[in-house]
Amino acid sequence: MSDHIYKKIELTGSSCDGMQQAIENAVNKAGETVKNMRWFEVVETRGHIEDGKVAHWQVTIKIGFTIE
Repeated sequence: MSDHIYKKIELTGSSCDGMQQAIENAVNKAGETVKNMRWFEVVETRGHIEDGKVAHWQVTIKIGFTIE
């Protein structure tokens, strides 16, 4: 196994459907331009409330990827 060097970026994904979908939205969008993604970590979770109910999720994640 070779040594790896990683870089991290921070993104905020959003979704009306829940936290997992917000994470997947961020990862999928990053995947359009970022190569060699290896992991993510959730660093913050927020939501928007309308009429006493959760209406929207925002999840901030850090994505780690290897540098070629």
